[in-house]
Amino acid sequence: MSYLAKNYNRKKLSFVKGKGSYLFTSNGSKYLDFVQGIAVNSLGHAHPKLIKTINKQSKKLWHVSNAFQIPEGELLAKKIAKKTFADYVMFQNSGAEATEAAIKTARRYFFSKGKPNKNRILCIKNSFHGRTIAAIYASGSKKMTEGFGPKVPGFDHIQFKDFEPRFPNLKNKITKNTAAIMVETIMGEGGIKPIPNQCLKYLRKICNQKKVLLILDEVQCGIGRTGDFFAFEESKVKPDIVPIAKGIGGGFPIGAVLMTKKVASGMTPGTHGSTFGGNPLAMKIGNTVMDIVSKKVFLNKIKKNSQYFHKKLNKLKDTYPKIIKEIRGRGFLIGLKLQKDQTKFIEKLMNNKLLTIRAAENVVRVLPPLNVKKSEIDQAVKIINKVCKEY
Repeated sequence: MSYLAKNYNRKKLSFVKGKGSYLFTSNGSKYLDFVQGIAVNSLGHAHPKLIKTINKQSKKLWHVSNAFQIPEGELLAKKIAKKTFADYVMFQNSGAEATEAAIKTARRYFFSKGKPNKNRILCIKNSFHGRTIAAIYASGSKKMTEGFGPKVPGFDHIQFKDFEPRFPNLKNKITKNTAAIMVETIMGEGGIKPIPNQCLKYLRKICNQKKVLLILDEVQCGIGRTGDFFAFEESKVKPDIVPIAKGIGGGFPIGAVLMTKKVASGMTPGTHGSTFGGNPLAMKIGNTVMDIVSKKVFLNKIKKNSQYFHKKLNKLKDTYPKIIKEIRGRGFLIGLKLQKDQTKFIEKLMNNKLLTIRAAENVVRVLPPLNVKKSEIDQAVKIINKVCKEY
């Protein structure tokens, strides 16, 4: 009997060890892990530099209160700011917390400017911004909000089809009370759907015209996942606020909100806090991940290897058009949209020792570590091909 709550439908499979792109069960079975904690283990399992960092820091200092200065956090914030659009960084522990803090930052900015009623956030319906009570209502998904009433106010929604080609209904949705537009640069749970660059540019233009803030949620698609440090960089758009998490900790819980100097002006002492956010152990690990992932040579390798993977997957799509409808995504944020429900397909991949995970719209999410080897990509393609043949 398990004493864990039943909020997860877990597979009857567990692991005792991980190394790079692989996971191992207690009986020695070896699985190619292209879930990686859902785009969390950016450098795979048990990366030697992360092990060295965590061992060294664990003997020094794990946690102190944010009532005191934390040099490791100061350093990580500086590295992130120097690499990105951001002037300031506010550390959290997870993506949901980062999203919540992003919402608070946007609302607080207008409050500090004497506009307390400018507090509504415009989001895409059926997007995903986390599982907290506010985040599920930001997502606007009936599946996530059912049974968790009363409704949290302050969120409005646009349909994804509104993005074709230039958000025809967007202006009508922005009111005098709109504080920000918040979208995932690439919708993850929603089916690996990138927001086109021209649409991001249009979003920025409208935000400037209407004097509202642009929040780009890069929790899943950021930190090198697409081959750029942030997915929005390809569009040359500069957001006001960006929540991050997942990849920045390489498997250790870290979240953060990145913001411009203008927006940060509203976050004065006492407006937000996090007991564990920015602790020395997390920050030291984040620094190590940042040193590896932010390097141009590393990002270029992601682009090169992911292009190779996409090419191979598109060949499979052409070979098996009755099974694979579309290859979606960018970089190593990949979706195989199937013609039918993906449950059985994911199960067959798992039986052949390849781990993947579902997303909406019959999509199989494929999320290798950013440092995956070409031979491991070939192995995954071979397994997917075998499963397609069996179908």
